Amino acid sequence: MNTTKISPDELSTNGGAQLAQTPQPRSRWMFIGLVVAVFLFAVVIYKGIHQRAMAESNLGVATERAAVTTVTVVHPKSGNAAEEIVLPGNTQAFNDTPIYARTNGYLKRWHVDIGAHVKEGQLLAEIDTPEIDQQLEQARADLKNAQANEQLASITAARWQNLLKTNSVSRQETDQAVSDLSAKQAAVDSMAANVHRLEQLQSFEKIYAPFGGVITARNTDIGALIDAGAAGPPKELFHMAAVNKLRVYVAVPEVDSAAAQTGAKTTLTLDEFPGETFQGTIVRNSDSIDLASRTLNVEVDVDNPDGRIKTGAYVFVHLKRPNNNTQSSAQSFVIPANTLLFRSEGLRVGVVRNDHAELIPVTIGRDYGSTVEVVSGLKSTDQIIVNPSDSLTTGVPVRINPTRTEGSK
Repeated sequence: MNTTKISPDELSTNGGAQLAQTPQPRSRWMFIGLVVAVFLFAVVIYKGIHQRAMAESNLGVATERAAVTTVTVVHPKSGNAAEEIVLPGNTQAFNDTPIYARTNGYLKRWHVDIGAHVKEGQLLAEIDTPEIDQQLEQARADLKNAQANEQLASITAARWQNLLKTNSVSRQETDQAVSDLSAKQAAVDSMAANVHRLEQLQSFEKIYAPFGGVITARNTDIGALIDAGAAGPPKELFHMAAVNKLRVYVAVPEVDSAAAQTGAKTTLTLDEFPGETFQGTIVRNSDSIDLASRTLNVEVDVDNPDGRIKTGAYVFVHLKRPNNNTQSSAQSFVIPANTLLFRSEGLRVGVVRNDHAELIPVTIGRDYGSTVEVVSGLKSTDQIIVNPSDSLTTGVPVRINPTRTEGSK
């Protein structure tokens, strides 16, 4: 085997060259890593500065937006809506009456309870009246006795009158017999009247419905003592109401009294039946303005054959106001009352024009409570500010809240 020997000088020369070439790749990678680290650091710094700048910009925008007042607006409604006035009222039964007893006794039985629909003449209850029954029997016996006495007096008077023709008796005795007959006849009439009175009292043992309707109250029970009122105020046994037709009394303001024309048709609505209307008729009015309330009392009758509307229900009566001035009505608008501003210079409303508030003077016509009629100062395209601040002035920038804007109706 051949062995090559390397001298110490060659070993020293080659080894040094290899040692000098080994660090070159490692330094390159270190340089690349340093460049990447500097780049990442620069990116982080840039992002931080950019985010801070964006935050400052957003803060400025938010500040500017916060400085602009956000308002809710509505559009004015046509004045034709004001031609109908809506007034509250309460329904009442066409006939509403308490039912009392006309005779004394004890309640034997009752046949109807609250909520029962009864017909005219239907039996409601029965009263046991033993005292009236005994008095009636006694009165009938007294009547028979009086009738017997009358019959005897009639025979006696006829005999005396026949004897007087032959001068067998005196005229005085004949007149006494005739007078006794008249007294006996009067006694019979009195007894008959007493019997008739007691028979009527006995007939009151049965209580009948005076008209068709519904029983709204029952204030007695079996065995209860019934007092017709001889010893004190009578006690109501039943209360019933006729509900096939209802009355509604409405207080119409004096300014709208022309809408209450007798015979005019009206519309009734109830919260109990949303979206449903009932037809009524104005049948009469008081023809006099109440001095305290300045209103006209009006009665509206509404048919209720199915009994859907309950007595005492709260209803809204829609009356049509006669339109005497078409031009004025066409130019008027109806706006909510909470859009008005009361200023020293007069009544104002705030409208949004070119993203700024503007206070404009208005003239009020009729006041409907929650809404008012404006006869001048507004246009149909105006956007009226709802619940304006007392500090609102003309020229203040405002922003409309789109989620709370109401369109015209």
